[in-house]
Amino acid sequence: MNFTPTLLSAALLLATSAMAQKPETVDLWPTNQVFNAIPNEAVQEKAETGKDGILRISDVKVPTITAFLPPKNKATGAGIMICPGGGYALLAYGHEGEEMAKWFNERGIAAFVLKNRLPDDRTQTNKHEVPLADAMQGMKLIRQNAAKWNVDPNRLGVIGFSAGGHLAATLSTHYHRGASASEEAKPNFAILMYPVVTFGEKAHAGSRERLLGKNASPEQVAYYSNELQVDAKTPPTFLVHAEDDKAVPVENSIDYYLALKKFNIPAEMHLYPTGGHGYALRTKGKGSLEGWPAACENWLKSMGLLDKK
Repeated sequence: MNFTPTLLSAALLLATSAMAQKPETVDLWPTNQVFNAIPNEAVQEKAETGKDGILRISDVKVPTITAFLPPKNKATGAGIMICPGGGYALLAYGHEGEEMAKWFNERGIAAFVLKNRLPDDRTQTNKHEVPLADAMQGMKLIRQNAAKWNVDPNRLGVIGFSAGGHLAATLSTHYHRGASASEEAKPNFAILMYPVVTFGEKAHAGSRERLLGKNASPEQVAYYSNELQVDAKTPPTFLVHAEDDKAVPVENSIDYYLALKKFNIPAEMHLYPTGGHGYALRTKGKGSLEGWPAACENWLKSMGLLDKK
């Protein structure tokens, strides 16, 4: 078949528009201005892929966001920042980050994987402040680059898994608190996957200790128990949890849901009898849990996030 120059240009344009753009990684903070950072060359970032094929990252010193953008002809204008889990000790960056980004891209939603720092006295002052500061900075950067990344700054959410769910819930309930309060850091919606929510009786002890240390005060525990920090400004939220989760008790999601309802915040929660913890999209053979992505897609649709604006 022979193409005229005009037809060839049109074909190339069509092919380009149908392709997802190459991911772009951006540092959260200017060089030498990383929030609460302590220089320590003895600590170096590690990235390892396990036998399960999951990329895990630890000892992060230079936090980033990586933009995964859908094809321009498919983009709805909605965007979401992804917070991988890992008990505040590492980031399950592969299946709870990159794999989820591709899932959102397939639905026209721009995805931004957060590589936040984990609490570490060796490289940070006031380590309990650091993950939230990175998450807030991530949301600000996405909004500041909204035109570049073809996203609507009023249709920007957050999703978090396990301890990343705690970070997403903390962002949802603390963006307007403290010295760094900023409306620019507010998510317009949130998705919490088997999230750590409370640091009280049903806490994931490892996450609490990593963030607050072994001797946290009752005030600190309450401040980072996000079911106690929900207010009228908390964004609409979608929650997923398995009832047989041995790592993070299902009450974490239930109590957050009830707190949202107390303030009449739109909320949808899906509890499944089996499924365990840490599955993300890897749900094959986990019974009815296999349906959570479809339920989430329906929720996104009901929120108007799959419609082009």
